[in-house]
Amino acid sequence: MAIETYRDRAEIHTGHEPCKKRSLEVLEEFALPKGLLPLDDILEVGLNREAGFVWLKQRKNKNHTFTDIARCVSYGTEVTAFVEKGKMKNLTGVKSKEYLIWITISEISMESEESEVIEFRTPLGLSRVLPASAFQLKEEEEEKN
Repeated sequence: MAIETYRDRAEIHTGHEPCKKRSLEVLEEFALPKGLLPLDDILEVGLNREAGFVWLKQRKNKNHTFTDIARCVSYGTEVTAFVEKGKMKNLTGVKSKEYLIWITISEISMESEESEVIEFRTPLGLSRVLPASAFQLKEEEEEKN
């Protein structure tokens, strides 16, 4: 529903390769780690600059384990957020597994591009700070993209 509201003035890319490339460019442009959204089989990426709204659609849900911090994150078929430098707000479609339960992530932020930590917030305002290095693309992943 939210995506349709922002489509008219958005830059939209389709197809996995162009979408993967564009998703990495968007993360870089907004000073966020390029490994933050390790999505597969991306169907569409959209960015409405005027509103700061971004979305990614993938064929199916994806669970990804960030091995450096032993965290499993689930990405839904649609991931949406309002983006600004170093921040994703009103994030939808992303959950982190904490012990035995899935916790919705609603905001991701970094103080600056050089920051060594990244903060994740839930809709209830709970937060966790993790090393930003855990969300960087490894060299071999960087070369593939």
